[in-house]
Amino acid sequence: MPVCSWHVLAMPIVDLNAANPLIDGRQSERAMAIRRGVLRLFRQTAITVVAELPLASGRRADLVGLDAKGRFHIVEIKSSIEDFRADSKWPDYLAHCDCFFFATHPEVPPEIFPETEGLIVADSYGAEIIRDSREGSLAGATRKALTLRFARAAAGRLERIIEHHEATGFELPGDLSAIDGD
Repeated sequence: MPVCSWHVLAMPIVDLNAANPLIDGRQSERAMAIRRGVLRLFRQTAITVVAELPLASGRRADLVGLDAKGRFHIVEIKSSIEDFRADSKWPDYLAHCDCFFFATHPEVPPEIFPETEGLIVADSYGAEIIRDSREGSLAGATRKALTLRFARAAAGRLERIIEHHEATGFELPGDLSAIDGD
């Protein structure tokens, strides 16, 4: 009998017992500041993001963004020189995106990052693309699988946030049933 792989998508990214269900505790303060800045940049450019998305390869991408044209952007956050040097897995992400970026803090020297990849410099307040990513093209089957993974993860996380708010008595602003992507 085949084993369902739903548990891969149901990672406990959102802890219902935590004070903030959007923080999972694996990232440093600086990495979270970089993430906030990149999220603000992507929001301005209409790129929707899922953080800490498990990929079919078994890797987990820091940020996976989906733009209005259906292109996937993966952002690998590197908060220090040591963080970058200790990580040799980033090339594995290239098979799962159309555009790949490193995102770092202004105090990290940009010259340590490969010139062949995109580069974003960010802090808590915003981000700037220093170097554009080369654009690839995902195979159709890979794009479909990633789209399903992205959608299911996003929907599952939204559901857990709603459950957290209901369990703690917080009221969510506005009518969430009225949310659309436009």
